[in-house]
Amino acid sequence: KKKVSKKMGVREVLTVSIGQCGVQMGYAVWIQYCTEHGISPTGEKKSKSKDDGYKVFFEETNANQNVPRNLFIDLEPNVIDDVKNSKYAAVYDDNFLLQGKEDAANNFARGHYTVGKELINKVNDRLRKLVDKCDNVQGFIINHAVGGG
Repeated sequence: KKKVSKKMGVREVLTVSIGQCGVQMGYAVWIQYCTEHGISPTGEKKSKSKDDGYKVFFEETNANQNVPRNLFIDLEPNVIDDVKNSKYAAVYDDNFLLQGKEDAANNFARGHYTVGKELINKVNDRLRKLVDKCDNVQGFIINHAVGGG
């Protein structure tokens, strides 16, 4: 008789941070995750603990770097550039830091129908890639402003 393992693999949580508020809030949360799980600004795990709970939020690469299961999106490039030039820039995969060329100027229709429309296919593609890298997606955390940018 074959033994069936009852141990379930990691159940991944993906984070999507949208707009200036979402990206800034998401960045602060990722610094906290790194601190709590002992992950350095370069993505290396500081301790050799056998606890792999951090893998819910981080993907471990072949080079033993831990990369956030995260997608940052903003139509305006400055906030994403801040992340790219930050202390924790090496942790993030540049393919999942999406920025437009100009913001929507606090105009929903402009963000939805014109400027944002140019970025939506790329967003869908990157989100699909994040999900494809997972074995057992548990859910999504979405960071964004409720009242506008």
